[in-house]
Parts: sequence; structure tokens; C-alpha cells
Amino acid sequence: MSLLEFVKNVGDRLFETDAEAAENIRNHLDIKLTGLTNLGVVYDDGVATLSGDCENQAVKAKAILIAGNVDGVRTVVADDLNAPQPKETAPEPKEEYYTIVSGDTLGAIAKRYYGNAYDYTKIFAANREVISDPDKIYPGQKIRIPLD
Repeated sequence: MSLLEFVKNVGDRLFETDAEAAENIRNHLDIKLTGLTNLGVVYDDGVATLSGDCENQAVKAKAILIAGNVDGVRTVVADDLNAPQPKETAPEPKEEYYTIVSGDTLGAIAKRYYGNAYDYTKIFAANREVISDPDKIYPGQKIRIPLD
């Protein structure tokens, strides 16, 4: 997962001009996420390119989601965002990406994926870096759905 598409005009509004975008996205990632070092961000016309070192694949996935859920970002390129491959003894968690649509709630999404609306807490826990309140999601926001 080195390139992921997002809805460009939704999400956290962090910058007014392209000139300030890269630094503000980098600062946002520094605040929201641990386990990321040597972080570099380049922004050009809606494309955020991330580089650096992640302590694991989960941190890499979260960094991509956080950067992609910024207003003005339509694509995240993470070819140079490095993370060690998971150990063979620990299976990689199964997940799916989902884009919120109008009328969605985490409970309704949980019901669709798990059969139980009360399992929305699994989705919320997997997306704490991009969802600050389970009642405050918005159309176009991309989240992870854990499947195991």
C-alpha cells in the first residue's frame, strides 16, 4: 500500500496555501502519531508524498490515513515510507478501507461488517488517529475496518 486515493476537499483543514501544506501535514502527523521517525513530507497539487521510517506496518497505514484525511490531499504516495515486514509468526491483521458516505454511522458500518452495531468500538479503536469522536465522522473520510 504505497499509494492511496482520497476525497480532496474533506478532512482536517490544515493549510490555506500549497506553500504551507507540507510543513503543516508533517506537524499534524508528529502530533497524531508515534512510531514515525525521519519524517519527510512533500506536497504538490493535492499529492502528499511521505518518507521516513515506521516502527511497523500499522504505523505506516495510520500515517497514510492521517495524511489522506487532510482537506486538500487527494493522493498519498508512501513509496519511501519504510516499515519492517511483519514476522512470519505474527499474521498481518486483515483490514479493509471504507469511505464514509452521507448518513453513515459507525454503528451502521459495524452492523454491515460484523452483524452487530455495538461493535462500532472496534472500528473506532482502529481509527483513533483519524476519528476523535465516534459521533463525528464525515462523508469522504476514509477509515480502516479491521476484519479479524
